[in-house]
Amino acid sequence: MGITIRDVAEAAGVSTATVSRALRGLPNVDERTRRRVQQVASDLDYVISPSASRLASGRTGSVAVVTPYIARWFFCTVLSGVEDVLQEADMDLLLTCIGDHNNQLNRSPVAPRLRRRVDAILVIAVPPSDPQLREIIDLGMPTSTIGLTVPGVPSVTIDDVAAARLATQHLINLGHRRMGIIGGSPSEAPFTAESDREKGFSQALTAAGLDVDPILEAFGYFTIEGGEAAMTALLSQPTPPTAVFALSDEMAFGALRALRAHGLRPGVDVSIVGVDGHDMSEHLDLTTVVQPVTELGRIAAESLLVQLREGTPTLEPIRVPTQLVVRGSTGPLPGLSRD
Repeated sequence: MGITIRDVAEAAGVSTATVSRALRGLPNVDERTRRRVQQVASDLDYVISPSASRLASGRTGSVAVVTPYIARWFFCTVLSGVEDVLQEADMDLLLTCIGDHNNQLNRSPVAPRLRRRVDAILVIAVPPSDPQLREIIDLGMPTSTIGLTVPGVPSVTIDDVAAARLATQHLINLGHRRMGIIGGSPSEAPFTAESDREKGFSQALTAAGLDVDPILEAFGYFTIEGGEAAMTALLSQPTPPTAVFALSDEMAFGALRALRAHGLRPGVDVSIVGVDGHDMSEHLDLTTVVQPVTELGRIAAESLLVQLREGTPTLEPIRVPTQLVVRGSTGPLPGLSRD
């Protein structure tokens, strides 16, 4: 028969409740007593049962992460930051893919599957218009969001409008006046980042006295292949753009590939700038506005743990700064000096 919590309590000369509090790091235990209990538990090779501990506290010890995608770079990178924090807190992660909001078939309700299975919920970039988002929030659990803002729910985001303005202004400063944009999809932008980045692009052009030309907009669906097809479409215009802003680095990677397929040099013949700070952007010499994606996950997870401990969320949105990193994919308008 294995060592039980009663054995530890008897050997340490304390109650089983004190053993439980000491080994779980809870307050109201004298530090000298805590060390004695920990030493006795170590000597007896006793490990507190997570299931028993969670049953006693009324908690599951799990956090649900709800995301529309899993395999895409942004989402899996955010997840790595969330997982780092939850592991340190000895919390389990329940990953739930909500699916593409455009494909209502094969989508089952998420909210009922989370009830009584998790203590808190972290939502990554689910479109605000998705009806399942409201059902999740209405569960009344501690909830935080990444990449979107919902009134009354703590959030961690970047300023996507400002990030797009920064990227576009960089191209304007290089002398470019005929600029294209590779967006997500031709339908109404469902993701907060998509609509905000389009807005920032338009604001920068308008402030510079330039027109937004709908002919110079193509759509890459946030994939490398889509970015390549979109850039090919832009190059097929009678007067192609001299510079292009892609709403994500992955679409920018596709745009770079399309340029090379047409015998054009990035940053010399046509400039390309993206947003995200993808791991491959440095290797592909892409100018991009970097957002600390892993850090977004860490901050949101830590915010969620604070809610669980203290019960009162910090409702002020957390805005994480971005930074323009200039590389070889952007250069001055052909014919202008780099100086």
